[in-house]
Amino acid sequence: MDSFRHKKSLGQNFIKDINIVKKIVDSALIDKNTLVIEIGPGEGVMSELIVSSAKYTIMYEIDERLIDTLDKKLCGYDNYKIINNDFLKEDVVREIEKYKYDKLYVVSNLPYYITTPIVEKFIDDGIIPDKLVLMMQKEVALRYSASVNTKDYGSLTVILNYFYDIEKLFDVSRKVFNPQPNVDSAVIEMKKRLITKEVFDIGFFKKFVRDCFLHKRKNIKNNLKKYDLEVVSRVLNKYGFDLNVRAEALSLDIFIEIVNELGSCN
Repeated sequence: MDSFRHKKSLGQNFIKDINIVKKIVDSALIDKNTLVIEIGPGEGVMSELIVSSAKYTIMYEIDERLIDTLDKKLCGYDNYKIINNDFLKEDVVREIEKYKYDKLYVVSNLPYYITTPIVEKFIDDGIIPDKLVLMMQKEVALRYSASVNTKDYGSLTVILNYFYDIEKLFDVSRKVFNPQPNVDSAVIEMKKRLITKEVFDIGFFKKFVRDCFLHKRKNIKNNLKKYDLEVVSRVLNKYGFDLNVRAEALSLDIFIEIVNELGSCN
């Protein structure tokens, strides 16, 4: 498809190095009990490896020009479905209810401009896949997998780590893409966590965490003026902190405890 005109508006940067593609799919450990979702399959280089390993694969491709290409590449298989639409507008819950499977995986080279909305859609829709193996902009991958007290640690890190254990698997050079993007990439693995400490309200948890990081250089006291600071302070003191601490110093468990204490006081 050398004559294919990539659309920058759709974030179309296709992988041209088959060794990288194999490394991504091998990392996912897909088997015949797995339903896989692939978002933005493009020319289907990764799709063919996924479909050959999975029980069934659902692909979401927004660009109708690529549908025939995908069907031709996968003509020897009958265990896949291509949905020609914007993934963010699709009812994924209703779609996956049609299939029987043991494990739900997401394996994709995601369009960089909507990486986080795609990941958040699963959470917002109440779908927590058993595993996600995703190619994304390296800068975003570092935020997803960041540790406490690092510059990349933020609200997104905390919220995603409530649902997943996240690990950056390997970096990918910009040179393996066509067209070549202006950034380097990384592949991350997100495994569904066994949640031992639950929050009383996910919506409130997400809002509270975002408010904590609202102004990253400000302390908790300044970012949380509309919350009960007495309750917040009481929990922080248990862990050796006070209201002058910045959000980046607090672990997931501390956020969970503060949220639940605030909820019990209302």
